[in-house]
Amino acid sequence: MRLLVLPGDGIGPEIVAAAVQVLKAADAKFKLGFDYDYDEVGFASLDKHGTTLRDETLQNARSYDGIILGTQSHADYPRPEKGGHNISSAFRVKLDLYANVRPARTRPFLPSNMKAGKTMDLVIMREATEGFYPDRNMAMGWGEMMPSPDMAISVRKITRHCSERIARRAFELAMKRSKKVTAIHKANSFHMTDGLFLEAVRTVAKEFPEVQLDDLLVDASTAYLVRNPERFDVLVAENFYADILSDLASELSGSLGLAGSIMAGDALCCAQAQHGSAPDIQGQDKANPVSMILSVAMLAHWLGERHNSDALMNAAKAIEAAVDTTLENPAYRTADLGGTLGCKAFGERVAAAL
Repeated sequence: MRLLVLPGDGIGPEIVAAAVQVLKAADAKFKLGFDYDYDEVGFASLDKHGTTLRDETLQNARSYDGIILGTQSHADYPRPEKGGHNISSAFRVKLDLYANVRPARTRPFLPSNMKAGKTMDLVIMREATEGFYPDRNMAMGWGEMMPSPDMAISVRKITRHCSERIARRAFELAMKRSKKVTAIHKANSFHMTDGLFLEAVRTVAKEFPEVQLDDLLVDASTAYLVRNPERFDVLVAENFYADILSDLASELSGSLGLAGSIMAGDALCCAQAQHGSAPDIQGQDKANPVSMILSVAMLAHWLGERHNSDALMNAAKAIEAAVDTTLENPAYRTADLGGTLGCKAFGERVAAAL
């Protein structure tokens, strides 16, 4: 299998290197047969080619079995007309990686930001190709406008097609877990858009009679995540809501740096850490690579399901177990978790544990 590796900006090259080292250890152990090709995106591409994402890079990505994408400094890119393209958005929309899968769980040996005695083990299924994001809700142009210097308008797009397919992925996942899906919405205010999303979820629910479906207003869901997180198993939401809720859930469970993430479509999957590029610690070997390593494990799991490969599925489980084994020893944690290891050394420890 061929993997395209795109290190990205900030701490991206460091955490990607650690994750690839762990994946290569899994490759050797389970005989996965991966080949790795590298390319440039972000500032490295902008400096050399005048754009953060070349068209040929995007097109070439379609020919790979999977993608490993490092962090990007989107906020620091120039405007799109000057070459500063949002890489994650382009991958999600143009490669149709519509399912942004974001798990969050507590670990008994790590401190969390939750109330004493509370635990969390949930997955947020985020629709990633439409919603309030102005770069992905118009066929041409931008979904925001300013009729006057003192007025700004933003347009949101919700479609039945995209709502139904993310709902279907959520129910399929719930069948492998605790058979419960919570649809997050604000249909009491957004009657048409969130109303359509909720209607689509309820339509798909009829295909999965074994799965319990409930729904919750997005503002109420933030309170429940803090007060009663064990009520959740799989949450499904449109782009904007799920983006915010997944960051909240991950930080409550211990740290955003502990949260894996994939962008998955029907034919391609991309591993991507859930957090940002942290340019303030770039090149200092201080980054925590756990999110990237777990994202790579999720990619292996997705490939295992797609290709019916026990080796890939077992490799994914082994990587997750190796991460937990490493984190369980306080001496082997990175500085943000109270330890002393650098990014590279942490990756080496996980590879050794594997």
